Amino acid sequence: MDAKYLKMSMEYRNLIDILMSDKDYADIVLYDGEVVNVITREIYRADIAIKGKYVLLVGDCKDLIGPDTLVIDVRGRYLSPGFIDSHMHFESSMLTVTEFSRLSIPSGTTTLIADPHEIGNALGPVGMKAMADEIDSVPNKVHLVVPALTPDCPDLETAGYDTSSKDMEDLLNYKHIIGIGELQGFSNAKHVYRNTPEIITDLLASTIYAKSKNMVVDGNAPELFGAELAAHIISTGGKCSCHETTTKEEAVEKLRQGVYLFMREGSTQRNMAECIRAVTEEKMDSRRCILATDDMVAADLETIGHMNEIVRRTIKEGVNPVEAIQMVTINPATYFGLDDVGVLAPGKIADIAIIDDLEEMAVEGVFIDGKLVASKGELLIDLPTYTYPEQVKNSVKIGPISEKDLEIRAEGSTAKVRCIEVIPDQNLTGKLEETVKVYNGVAEPDVSMDTLQIACIERYGRTGNIGKAFVKGFGMRNGAFAESVAHDTHNIIVVGTNIRDMTLAVNRVIELGGGIAIANKGRILSDMRLAVGGLITDELDGHEVSSKIAQLERLVKEDLGCKIHAPFMHLSFLALSTSPIWKITDKGLIDVNNFEIISPIV
Repeated sequence: MDAKYLKMSMEYRNLIDILMSDKDYADIVLYDGEVVNVITREIYRADIAIKGKYVLLVGDCKDLIGPDTLVIDVRGRYLSPGFIDSHMHFESSMLTVTEFSRLSIPSGTTTLIADPHEIGNALGPVGMKAMADEIDSVPNKVHLVVPALTPDCPDLETAGYDTSSKDMEDLLNYKHIIGIGELQGFSNAKHVYRNTPEIITDLLASTIYAKSKNMVVDGNAPELFGAELAAHIISTGGKCSCHETTTKEEAVEKLRQGVYLFMREGSTQRNMAECIRAVTEEKMDSRRCILATDDMVAADLETIGHMNEIVRRTIKEGVNPVEAIQMVTINPATYFGLDDVGVLAPGKIADIAIIDDLEEMAVEGVFIDGKLVASKGELLIDLPTYTYPEQVKNSVKIGPISEKDLEIRAEGSTAKVRCIEVIPDQNLTGKLEETVKVYNGVAEPDVSMDTLQIACIERYGRTGNIGKAFVKGFGMRNGAFAESVAHDTHNIIVVGTNIRDMTLAVNRVIELGGGIAIANKGRILSDMRLAVGGLITDELDGHEVSSKIAQLERLVKEDLGCKIHAPFMHLSFLALSTSPIWKITDKGLIDVNNFEIISPIV
């Protein structure tokens, strides 16, 4: 027998002895609370007895109170299972596992399912394993679901490492990895089938191997219906989730086809209000409805909360509070096969959120493994800063670029150009055509029309590609900003009002070895190093990252005149070549729906 289960059998025998004899007692009793039962969808008054890391009994626990039992009066408070974020990326917060945990635990989140898709694209297995290694040092439950394919669209973009089925046996047998993450390589189902069918064969080799190990495989099916959705579901091994649903019609279709509907509600991508209409208006069963953030910035974690905030928003959409809590507890635990969390019942892990106000989801205290770890929004335990090994740093392998590298050549005095349209709070984009002036054979941005230039520079030293186009939606009046965070291959992406500042910002990111840089009028205004894969900082704690990003965003707003909130996250998604309609990668302007590279000049 595995040592883990041998230990568990001994612990369980001890729990039985306490319940059946009168010689030992609970360590802690949460007395007279309002228990949120996510199994039966009800709330009732009861105690919860805890022994070690386990729930001993939910009910009348007076006989389990001994002379050394800590009795905590929770009258008037609600006792819920700890919350689960079912799909998120640490890289999007620019935080290490440790620092994300530091900010999210006080709001009731006790389990995280992370997709290391970003560090996987940048560094491959070495990056994903480094993240798994960090998990050993945090108190909450963190599990990884790894990419089966990087890059997602090999013909349209360049990643730092090409992941495929050849890597799956190694990765899926590594600690803390419980399955395969979002299957973006078959998101654009029809075009992948027609143009790169070998990808489907390779993905199936990975997903069926995961299935043979009873592991999950997450889907990624934006705007897929009918046969395309069915093909996508089958490519995952027949059971999957999808966090890319943006309309009620999609939500209904996916629920009917057995997909676990991950309703995304993050910092810039907010789809829950539309998705939940399948439940509130169409009265569909919510057992396969799950709340997830996908991408959340440090400032939001620090100021508004994490899964408690997403549950609060869901309740505001007319969902029963217990039903909303099911979407961050028992529903995801069922999907992922996490049998020891997600419910409050005998023998389960005592991960508990104590909630003061159910409608507002005000979390007063948090237990992890039977220990009080947070109270009134403050972490009560010490989380030492985690430093990553050098092997996952220095991922930028190129030298400086020149202004000439960013020029978009055109003939005549004006040119009609293709322009990506930013859609706030979505990773979907629109497409536009605009007319700009041409000087000395170079198409210029037009600040008065909010037609700015955008570029994506391959940073791994594999191709030297630079993709160039135009973009509308930032509203900038001056300068430029660049970052080495550009989903999903994470080349360097830059937006600006002029080539001089764009070049300056890009070269500063290169000099940093990855990060963010803001330039205006020929000088760098500020920057931030992201040493780990060009995506994460292990030099700042969560609060410091929140403060630094706020300062950078303030500069982008006040000095550059940017009108969109969370500008770095919005920019990062303009490289997502699996999400419609137009995107930018190192290979050029991408027509996602038609799976092709198109010229920025019409």
